[in-house]
Amino acid sequence: MAEGVEVPPSSWEKDLADALEEGGCDLETVRNIIQGRQLPADVRAKVWKIALNVVGKGDSLASWDGSLDLPEQSIIHKDCQELIDQLSVPEEEKSVLRLDIESVITFYCKSRNVTYSSCLGWIHLLKPLVHLRLPRSDLYNCFYAIMNKFIPRDCFMKGRPFHLFRLLLQYHEPELCSFLDTKKMTPDSYALNWLGSLFSYYCSTEVTQAIWDGYLQQADPFFIYFLMLIILVNAKDIILAQESDKEEMIKILETSPANLDTEDIEDLFSLAQYYCSKTPASFRKDNHSLFGSSLLGLKDDDTDLSQALCLAVSVSEILQANQQQGEGVRFFVVDCRPAEQYNAGHLSTAFHLDSDLMLQNPSEFAQSVKSLLEAQKQSIESGSIAGGEHLCFMGSGREEEDMYMNMVLAHFLQKNKEYVSIAKGGFMALQQHLADINVEGPENGYGHWIASTSGSRSSINSSVDGDSPNGSSDGKGVKSLVNKMTVALKTKSVNVKEKVISFIENTSTPVDRHVSSSDRVGKPYRGVKPVFSIGDEEEYDTDEIDSSSMSDDDRKEVVNIQTWINKPDVKYNFPCNEVKENGHMFPSHLLVTATHMYCLREIPSRKGLAYIQSRQALSSVVKITSKKKHPELITFKYGNSNTSGIEILAVERYLIPNAGDATKAIKQQIMKVLDALES
Repeated sequence: MAEGVEVPPSSWEKDLADALEEGGCDLETVRNIIQGRQLPADVRAKVWKIALNVVGKGDSLASWDGSLDLPEQSIIHKDCQELIDQLSVPEEEKSVLRLDIESVITFYCKSRNVTYSSCLGWIHLLKPLVHLRLPRSDLYNCFYAIMNKFIPRDCFMKGRPFHLFRLLLQYHEPELCSFLDTKKMTPDSYALNWLGSLFSYYCSTEVTQAIWDGYLQQADPFFIYFLMLIILVNAKDIILAQESDKEEMIKILETSPANLDTEDIEDLFSLAQYYCSKTPASFRKDNHSLFGSSLLGLKDDDTDLSQALCLAVSVSEILQANQQQGEGVRFFVVDCRPAEQYNAGHLSTAFHLDSDLMLQNPSEFAQSVKSLLEAQKQSIESGSIAGGEHLCFMGSGREEEDMYMNMVLAHFLQKNKEYVSIAKGGFMALQQHLADINVEGPENGYGHWIASTSGSRSSINSSVDGDSPNGSSDGKGVKSLVNKMTVALKTKSVNVKEKVISFIENTSTPVDRHVSSSDRVGKPYRGVKPVFSIGDEEEYDTDEIDSSSMSDDDRKEVVNIQTWINKPDVKYNFPCNEVKENGHMFPSHLLVTATHMYCLREIPSRKGLAYIQSRQALSSVVKITSKKKHPELITFKYGNSNTSGIEILAVERYLIPNAGDATKAIKQQIMKVLDALES
């Protein structure tokens, strides 16, 4: 070893001790000295206080009268005593320490107006702090800072943080995510105490301290998601090979952090950092209000993550990502709008995949997907600005138009394709973003991003207004590799009529009659306008209610499919696919009896068995609609009528082979029910 060249191992520890002794040391200074190395136990308390920004904070409990009189005080006292019993502290110190812990929890509940419950996991969160032997004021300040900065809002069963984690898991490990989904093992069922206690619930004190050393220094509350992800990825082979029942598998998963040793932590953080670098920044930016003060939380995005098909990426990130050099997330954008919309104006680096082809021409769709993947591969190899290993699907931004894009998206997800996302707000959001940053200005570098089929630049203003490009053929449009490869695909569908993809019946002329096989005219049923009709779907529907979103598979009855089909009261059985709003399709069976229609959704992991997904009275069917271009996609609307009109209570959609035969049979059965009611 060359003397004077290599720094002795202990020198950084001395530098750290000196910096902490001098005072005024900030987190950046501490990080630069430690550089990810194991933290000495004697300075841990000082480093954590700096990381939590509580150095010099006053005693928040000073003005409190010390009353331990909450309705749930006995539970708090019991939990605090159990924690003390686990600690190795002298007998004479136990009562003082228990009072400190109980005071911290009680004051926090009173000041934040929170009701205490053992399942909140606060005791486990306090355990690593208690080991530091902090004064009561510091103990409270550290606990408060952790709760405020590192424990997300709604950290409870079916809470938003766990829906977000599922989307992250799906983005990186779609096969594992799909497997857990099939088993109905949602993240909150196994990771509630991971997130709620920052791993202290299951990990030993030494391992928890090592994790917190790194996590608090990161100063990034979202990093816990990537630590959780690595623990799942590490257990992937074991999970996929498991044949245990659901409860046993959840237990195995839930307790898996207990297998961590202190020597594993460095690798855990390195891998988490890698996955973090492969995740779109929108994951954090769009969900930042999960953490922090309650005032920031008021501005929370109201997006229902439980219904999200996949991770959403902002259009600003898409534009910025493909301009950057070196490592990082780069997107291969797939524009799924109809050909005429794409040709009028599109992101110049986007590949066009007409989502209409999926139902209209499956073989051409399959060929288009092959071309897409080949184009992606070549664009990455050539270093094109269009290249990226992350697939981002872009629709119009209008929900009623993007249903087919969602079906395409679901297709890729079902194939376990990693790095799949959706452009938030679609092409409308892109246009608006470019308008907001004044893309027309000569000094702006984004002017070339919108192109028409010819590759010329389109005016943002005219595009927003829905007019054709303004003829500004200045030759500056980007004719990317992807654009060249998609010209053939685009021209094949240029003449395709605009898709009719939303869900409303053709009602240009008021209908005031019954519908029967003879189409007879009769008086309105029970003194109100008739509510049952059959017709084609028009362009917009404002009263959609997806009844399938209200269900919970865990509460549904499981039945044998063949047994139900053979029941004497079942008149018809139509194999089909239930189609959800987000495009997911589920193999199902529609069974029709004399009075009801049942949807049995097949359970992939249990052959021959199904959930009773829905049970609808035939008398409640108010509309059956189909699409002119896709007559096999049938929409059933259920509701009732009163003097003020029709009230839609539920909507179900099915992809039914030979849909004409199915709807005819169902219609005839409905008419029998209505006739019986009328007589």
